[in-house]
Amino acid sequence: MDGRWTALVARVQAYFGVDTEWERVPPDPARARRVDTWLALAFLVTGALGVELLRSVDALGSFQHSWVWPHLVVVSGTVPLVWRRRWPLVVAAGLSVHFFAVGIVMPGVAASVPMQAVYFVAIFTGVAWARDRRLMIGVVVGIVLLMFGWLTWQFAVGSGIEQALSHNGRMPERQGLFGPATAYVVYSLLINAFYFGGAIVGGQAAWRSALRRERVVDQARTIESQAAGLRRQAVVEERLRIARELHDVVAHHISVIGIQAAAARRVLRRDADAAEGALRSVETSSRDAVAQMRGLLGTLRADDADGASDDARSPEHTRAPEPLLTDVPDLAREAASHGLEVDCHVVEDPPGAIASVPAPVGLSLYRTAQEALANVRRHSTASSATVFVRVDQRPEHGFAHGYAEVEVLDSGRPRSGTSGTGLGLLGVRERLSTHGGVSEIGPRVTGGYRVRVRMPLPEDAS
Repeated sequence: MDGRWTALVARVQAYFGVDTEWERVPPDPARARRVDTWLALAFLVTGALGVELLRSVDALGSFQHSWVWPHLVVVSGTVPLVWRRRWPLVVAAGLSVHFFAVGIVMPGVAASVPMQAVYFVAIFTGVAWARDRRLMIGVVVGIVLLMFGWLTWQFAVGSGIEQALSHNGRMPERQGLFGPATAYVVYSLLINAFYFGGAIVGGQAAWRSALRRERVVDQARTIESQAAGLRRQAVVEERLRIARELHDVVAHHISVIGIQAAAARRVLRRDADAAEGALRSVETSSRDAVAQMRGLLGTLRADDADGASDDARSPEHTRAPEPLLTDVPDLAREAASHGLEVDCHVVEDPPGAIASVPAPVGLSLYRTAQEALANVRRHSTASSATVFVRVDQRPEHGFAHGYAEVEVLDSGRPRSGTSGTGLGLLGVRERLSTHGGVSEIGPRVTGGYRVRVRMPLPEDAS
């Protein structure tokens, strides 16, 4: 029995939202006060009109000839509605006591339609706007007990039922399924059950509806905040990507320019043709660097300009196509033309698989090879390097759809006084985290340095 009672109490508390921390408050308190003031004024006018109608049909009893007390009852019962949403439980409890007292002294006024509507609105508001839901349950239980206690008192005191049913001093005879007294009691109880039950259930439905709306609004705010965060994150990631691209472009071409400028300085007086070739290489590298930097920055301008024309957004006005994995052999030949001997080997399974590597993966691997070759020229004593490009679409080495990788090897030693900033390797690791790849970067046991980066291929790369 105790378990069933506990379960019932838990259900009631859950229904009325006892454990909910949310408190319903008007979104615009000033507007809510104005609306409630006009509502109270409307009930005051209709209540006063109802009093005069009751007086006209001689239904005020001992107060038939009083012009003050019935109207004071109406005023005291309607004015509290001005504060019905500010102090909902106080108004509900106070007007219920008002109903109880007026029902004893002036039953005609208490039973009038305007005042019945006032009491209904008070109970409805108490349930719909109560901020302390546990206290609200107690107040509602007290109101129900008070009202039905009043009904019981009305039935029990004197001959209330007989007086209500008698005609010319005689009780009507039984004509239906129930006796007159029983029918009167059951009818009165049902009317009040629907009256109070409707106010309570309707108020709780209004409270739950407001709670659902608030949660929808909160979810919308959360979604908007998350969307804004994702947009900011996308901007940061794009800036990081462009920063990596700029670093790779500048580091590659500046290293070439430095090497060729040093070579031109050494042979300037002995071999004019060799000096001219070195300076021509400097010119070419500087132009390539400027063109690629302009393309990257043009992408930012094209994305950020709100009023950019279609021509300004076209590919020929933004930047050239980004390099792919298929361009690594060209990168190796370019490095070889700048004084570093580079052998490039491409291994594919199946043949032609390198062309199906997605552009983002290919670009990341290309930039990795570019950074590694630039580091060989700047920081190593090696005069040669070997580049391997491998693409394997078989589900091996822990990659469900195959992998693509680049590996750059050299046999030199670190050159003293040429330590870098570490941004290049940081960019390589960021690319790895973006694509979920693995790497092996560091000195080789047999001498030299290895940079190997392997990235998984997506399912649709085959």
